[in-house]
Amino acid sequence: MPPSTTPDLPDAETQIGWYQRMRLLRRFEQNAVELVDEGDIIGIVHEYVGEEAIAVGACAALTEHDVITSTHRGHGHILAKGGDPARMYAELLGRETGYNKGRGGSMHIADLDLGIFGANGIVGAGAPMGLGAAHMFKLRGEPHVAVPFFGDGAMNQGVLLESFNLAVIMELPVIFVCENNGYAITTPIGEMTRGELFERAAAFGLAAEAVDGMDVRAVYRAAAAAVARARAGGGPSFLECRAYRYSLHNVAKGVPREDDRPAAEQADWRGRDAIERLAGELTEEGLWPDGARAEIDDEVDAEIEGAIGFARNSRRPDPDSVLDHMYAVTYPGLPAAGWE
Repeated sequence: MPPSTTPDLPDAETQIGWYQRMRLLRRFEQNAVELVDEGDIIGIVHEYVGEEAIAVGACAALTEHDVITSTHRGHGHILAKGGDPARMYAELLGRETGYNKGRGGSMHIADLDLGIFGANGIVGAGAPMGLGAAHMFKLRGEPHVAVPFFGDGAMNQGVLLESFNLAVIMELPVIFVCENNGYAITTPIGEMTRGELFERAAAFGLAAEAVDGMDVRAVYRAAAAAVARARAGGGPSFLECRAYRYSLHNVAKGVPREDDRPAAEQADWRGRDAIERLAGELTEEGLWPDGARAEIDDEVDAEIEGAIGFARNSRRPDPDSVLDHMYAVTYPGLPAAGWE
């Protein structure tokens, strides 16, 4: 069943902001791939291109006090929650000005001040972390929520299913957001999981529904309803957001990029592009100010260009500082001043 009644959409200015944010997510990822090919980013990058409406729609329902946990494909989540693209690029390029001072890389970006409790390369591992945040809110009597993002591949991970059960038993204010892009790396979901994902979640007692993940308005409405329900003490929810990643599972310099997914399938999903969809709706409804879209696109491109410049001009970590920031110096038994 749906988590609660469907909320109204916000004003035109806010929705135009969603367009700008989705555009930022896409341009960030497209340029990240270019930086991989140019050798500026060492290692792999998991693109979020195609799934932008999920992160933007879900995070639009949150406040700065709410918490998210992310995944290996987490750049979109971080940006949607208010992350700084300059600091993110700096992290990807291994610079001291990055979110993790260049030591975490693509899959470990966090910003506790923004309620971003970290991306995670372990499939499904963000869910129990989200439960911890939600439990903290409940113990403190605070009206905040936690939102763990994860992919369809995580639906067969024991830790996620255990998190479903615990969230229901403890009536925690958590919204599980499953980004079902149809593939676990290269394996179609039908070869990995039988039945509907949201029905599996509902069997645990979660308020669960499937949502068009290529429609930012639909994602927002579902997320806002689930958030309102959790804030009111109604317990946890599950949203299966059905979308499609346009890219391969990941990209790396010099690695072949043949995509074996059916060409017709890819074309069909691209024809439902979330950014173009919202732009078209805003146009049909007369909500764009004259020239607004072109102006926003230019602003996003300028922001991305400036962010890349900031990252490239930032200092690399000193090799002598290799152990800095790796261990909590307050932990019992550790030397207060390091490992000398």
